[in-house]
Amino acid sequence: MDITREVERRITEAGLDDGVCVLWSTHTTSGLTVNEGADPAVARDIEEWLTSAAPRSGRYRHLEGNADSHIKTTLVGPGLTLLVSGGRLQLGRWQRVFFCEFDGPRTRNVLLQLLASA
Repeated sequence: MDITREVERRITEAGLDDGVCVLWSTHTTSGLTVNEGADPAVARDIEEWLTSAAPRSGRYRHLEGNADSHIKTTLVGPGLTLLVSGGRLQLGRWQRVFFCEFDGPRTRNVLLQLLASA
């Protein structure tokens, strides 16, 4: 899920001009990443690769049936640190911020912390 606009909206509401935006997923089966947002095939390719790297069923010991989701979260990571300058995320032309759901749909929380430059 592309959350770039929501993150930028929060930066604008807070009035942050220059600093750092820290995002953190509070869940063990979801992650955050930055990648290309112009071509939806990129997200599908990443999803397919993660599925092949950690298939839903496998020789897992975790009994809840979502061991693959925990592995995918470990590969992607639960957090991001992003630079803010001039009140905007400093992303490349094609970059977007994505929330990655590996065990849902579920209600999820992403924490956002803004730190102003001194």
